[in-house]
This record gives sequence, structure tokens and C-alpha cells, in this order.
Amino acid sequence: MNNTVTTSIVDDVAVVQIDNPPVNALSHGVPEGLVAAIDEAERNPAVRAIVILGAGRTFVAGADIKDLEAAAWDSSVDPPDIHDLLTRVEDAAKPVVIAIHGTALGGGLELAMAGHYRVAVRDARVGLPEANLGIIPGAEGTQRLPRLVGVERAIDMIVTGKLFPVTDAHEWELIDHIIDGDLRQGAVAFAHDVAARGPHRKTRERSDMLGTPEENAPLFEAGRQLAKKVRPNQTAPVTALEAIEAATTMPFERGRRRERELAIGSVRSSQCRALVHAFVAERAVAKVPGVTDAPAASNLPAVEEVAIIGAGTMGSGIAMACANAGLRVVLTDAAQERLDAGFAALRRNYESSVKRGRLTPADVEKRIALVKGAVGYEACASADVVIEAVFEQMALKQQIFAALDAVAKPGAMLATNTSMLDIDAIASATRRPDAVVGLHFFSPAHVMRLVEIVRGSSTSVVTLASALALAKKLGKVGVVVRNSTGFVGNRMMLPYMYEAQFLVEDGATPEQVDRVLTKFGMAMGIFAVDDLGGLDVAWRIRRELNQFSEPGARRPLVADALVELNRLGQKTGKGWYKYEGGRTPIPDPETTAVIDRVTAGAGIRRRRVEDDEIRERTIYALINEGARLLEEGVAMRAADIDVIYLTGYGFPGFRGGPMFHADKVGLPKVLERVSAFHGELGERWKPAPLLERLVKEGRTFRDYDAGRMQ
Repeated sequence: MNNTVTTSIVDDVAVVQIDNPPVNALSHGVPEGLVAAIDEAERNPAVRAIVILGAGRTFVAGADIKDLEAAAWDSSVDPPDIHDLLTRVEDAAKPVVIAIHGTALGGGLELAMAGHYRVAVRDARVGLPEANLGIIPGAEGTQRLPRLVGVERAIDMIVTGKLFPVTDAHEWELIDHIIDGDLRQGAVAFAHDVAARGPHRKTRERSDMLGTPEENAPLFEAGRQLAKKVRPNQTAPVTALEAIEAATTMPFERGRRRERELAIGSVRSSQCRALVHAFVAERAVAKVPGVTDAPAASNLPAVEEVAIIGAGTMGSGIAMACANAGLRVVLTDAAQERLDAGFAALRRNYESSVKRGRLTPADVEKRIALVKGAVGYEACASADVVIEAVFEQMALKQQIFAALDAVAKPGAMLATNTSMLDIDAIASATRRPDAVVGLHFFSPAHVMRLVEIVRGSSTSVVTLASALALAKKLGKVGVVVRNSTGFVGNRMMLPYMYEAQFLVEDGATPEQVDRVLTKFGMAMGIFAVDDLGGLDVAWRIRRELNQFSEPGARRPLVADALVELNRLGQKTGKGWYKYEGGRTPIPDPETTAVIDRVTAGAGIRRRRVEDDEIRERTIYALINEGARLLEEGVAMRAADIDVIYLTGYGFPGFRGGPMFHADKVGLPKVLERVSAFHGELGERWKPAPLLERLVKEGRTFRDYDAGRMQ
């Protein structure tokens, strides 16, 4: 008996329901159950049509990620093949209606396209997002989609991997009918109506939308350009184009076999392993042993109102993120003019969303109405969570947290948005350090997905679990880390950034370094990032933390010289680059002159720096520091570090994060280069003990994570 697939008869329609929570994945047993259900319905003379739908919150959201992960890591395991199911659906003598709610993604949409008809509720979404995992649609999606929506639309859907509203899919005739009201009732009524029609067309037999080679040539060229734009350096979109082209030049059976060959090849790729690792790791960070599985985490206090102290860029962005999640927000500041500026920024951000078509004016007004303004701390009294988002000054933050003791209600979470400072020192200003946690949002806070959740020495399990739940409610990826200067993200960022600056002093140029890093896949070069954030930010950090005070430590000289010249980046129009009325970095001869002057004065003999040296010194600096964080317990898992860098720092997803990338390169090679740099460049390159130990034991960071979870 198959409990994941059940059948009920409604009038003359067999309603086949998939119940495989949480997302009705097509894992083992589901395809077999569907085939058996169709066979049974065909044998029943009282049944004239078949409806297939999903239980719970969605239709089928694709294949089981565990099956894909197994195939990606083990070449003896093939990815699932549901060809027999799709053929059985399409060859059914009685019409098969696929009824969609929630999402029909990947294998779910491929199953739907094998049906004779597709209906959906109005708020459903569809898509083939396989490219997000470094693979191509491998269940005949590249063969059926162009037959239904045309080659151009199929290319766009598959290369971008976007999800599309069902209203668009209806317009493209991918969806036959939109149901307003109960999906089951509407689908049964639709199936009853089409049962009297005939014949019921099989998607695989259609060819009217496939075009000619001459018509398709420019479409495929445009697809290649689209792939370069939206997924640079990634192989899956280009492979998918080859599979789509097979649909236009081969009979269906040959085309689907070619798709299968290409799909298996994509699953075996290193990019697939990296992207699957990223997908699995992002979901794993929500599980923190001793916290999320603790009894106290099962009955957390409700969060309905959030107070934010500080109406600057970060404060207003956090307010927007909270309002977007439907929470009541109190935005406070010490001065009315700063509060007014914060609300003006909030409205500008929302107006930008309207211009991009992401929100309607009515949506904006509803969300802005959730945000109230106030001067002073008293307005925080009713908040379930208070988030401090003021300047990075310890004395100011301690003053605020001391004041919160007098106004915040018992049980309220007290969070600081600090990006560098000691959580324990901030918590020491209160009489409830157990309620204090770091919530390090990334700018712009209403857009960036990452929140570093910083656990102080006194932070309670309830506070940590509540912080994770809040991040989830805000649609963020919350990663728990322990207290350390810069936590995980910024502590790794500093050696990465400073090594890039030393490379420029040694003979590279900012544009050369940034070109190497963006070619590697980073979203932005490090010098463009520094200009965006402001060179004065790192300048203050160097002084606040008394960095480079160790005897013999190399100090970044050019960065300090640029700050002294008020070249602070985009906000002053000049930094490492110059900016002429926009955000596009332009190489600046004045920067070159400063570099030449400062290095000559310091006796640094500049030389030719090769691209390989740039890549190794920057990326391996990240990896070595990441290994230190694991050794110290600041990060719990190497995968946690990967998620932080993938979601907060623009590390390329197809490389899986810095620690995964280290495994791919090979830890012995990484250690060899780090050791060489240690000998050449000094103590900042001393190999992390964990890196040395893993190499000695023949293990990887992936092995390390597996051991930590046992």
C-alpha cells in the first residue's frame, strides 16, 4: 500500500492526491504510486477523467534533494528517472488534469506538462529552477516546455530559473484554466467538462511551437548572451540550451534521450555539487544543536512588535524588513530631524519597489502604516524585540542598553546590530544579559538575506531560538555564530581586504585585483566594495581595534593615505576609483599617483603581480581565517561559513563558499600555498592549526562537518 498517493472518486472523476510532506517531492514511492493510481482509474469503468493534485501547502516542488545530492557525490548513483511515469500520464486513455496550488517547480512542472490539461489557483507559481542547482531540467522539461510555450519563452524560463506567476503561465497557454475558489472542486468540474471532449492532445506530439532552425538561430544566440548575463561562468544554462535545441531538431524520443545524457553530465559537475551543497547548507543553518532541539525552543514568545533604535540607513532598512513581514514597528531616534530623514529613506525605498513593479502603491501604504516614529527610548516599552542600530561606538551602545533596562518589558529580546563589537561588553551594561543577542543585518537590510545571529556568553537558548525564528519570519537566512571581533563574516573579510591592499602596494592595480576577483565569480571586486561601504569604515576599525599593533605587522599604507585625502569612496566621489555622477567605478590616475608616492616613501619596490597570485592570496586568506574560526568554535560548521559568504558577501554560489572551494582545490594544495606565503610574507600567513590537522589526517572541511554532527 502506498500512503503517499491516494485516490478518491468524485462523481465520475478519480482524484489522485500526492501527500509527501513537506513539498510533495517526487521521492521513491511517489512515481510508482501515481502509475498505480492511473492504472486503477483506467480499469474503473465509472471513471471518465483523472485529476492529480497535491496535499498540504503546495503541488510538487520538484525531485527529492537527497536523491540529487546522492547522485552529485556518487558517480555510481544516477539521478531519478521518471520517464515511465510521464509516459504513463501522457498515454492515459482518460484525460489527466493536473491541479496546481502553491508551486509547481522542476519535476513538478515537468509532471504537469505531461498531463493533458493544467489548471491552477490564481496565486500559484511555476518554474524550472534547476539552473539554481547547477543542473538542467532532466525529466523531459527541455523537450515539453518549448512545445507548449515556444522556444524563446522556454529559453528564458530555463536559463533564468525564475518562478513565474500562474497568471503569466495562463497567458502563455502553459496553464489551461485558472480556478477562483476551491481547487479540488474546480479541477473536478473542469475534468468532468473535458471528459466529453477529444482527442486529448499529448504534449510530446506537438511541434507547432518549435520553429525552424533559421528562426531559432537568433533565439539561441540571445539565450547564450542571457546566460552570460544572469549566470556568468556557469555551465548549466549553456547545457540547457543544447537540450532545448535538441527538442527543435530531433524527434521527441531522441530529444529526451539527449536531454537525459546532458542532465546526468550536469549532475556530475563540480558546479552542481557546489550549488547543491549551498542549498543543503542554507537549510541546515536553521538547526543548531542544543538550541533548536531544546524543549524551551518549542514554545517561544510571540513577536508582533519590533522597536528599532536609530533611524539611519541600517535602522530604516531593518524597519522596512520588519514591516514587509507584517510586524508592527516603532522607529526611534534621539532627534526628530534624524527620525524624519529615516522615514524619508523608508519611503524612497518603497517608491523604488513600486517603480520596479514589486509592490503596488496600496501595498506600500499598508506597510508604511505599520511603522510609527518616536523620539527617545520610552516608545520601546511595548516591543517584543528591541534592535539597536546606531553607530559602531561601544560607549554609545552600552549607554543605550543600560537605558533599555528601565523601559523594555520583561521577556523582550534586546538585540544589537553591531558588525564588529563585543556582544558581551554590550550585554554587560544590562541586568538581563541572557536577553541580549547580536543581529548583524547587512546593508541594505531590506534586501540582503543574511543575518549573523551572535551568541554572547550569557545569551539564553530562548533568546537564540527566538532570534532564529525572527530571521525566518523576516525571510532572512539566520546563521548562529559565537562572539568574536567581527564575528565570522567581517573577521574573514579583513584579511581578505588587507591582502588585496598589500597586493596593490606590491605592484598590482585596484582594477587588476577586482578583475581577477569578479572573474573568479565574486559579485563585486574588493576595492569597489570598499568604495561602496566607505574607506573610513575600515579606517575606524583599525583604530577601534588597534589593529597591526604587533611588532613587525604590515600595515595598509595606501588606504590610510586615501582617507587623509578625503577619498572615502562613492560618498565623496573618489576612493580607490573615481565616480562621475553614478556608481560605476572608473580607474583614477590620482589613485595611481598616491600608490606610487606612498610605496616609494615606504621603500616598497613594486613588481609585476600575476593574476594567480592575486587569486590565491585573497581567497586563501579567507580560507585560512575560516579554519581559525572553526578551530576556535566561533563558527560551528564549515558550511555555516559558506552560507555566510554566499548570502552576505557575494561569494559565487557555483563555487559553494570559501570552505567548500578549499575542499575542491584540495586542502594539501591550499596548505602548501599558505605555508609558502607564511615564509615569504610573514606571520599573518601562519597556517591555521585545523587546516594543518585536516591535511595530516587526509580529511576535508566536509568531513569535519560530518564529524561535528555525529
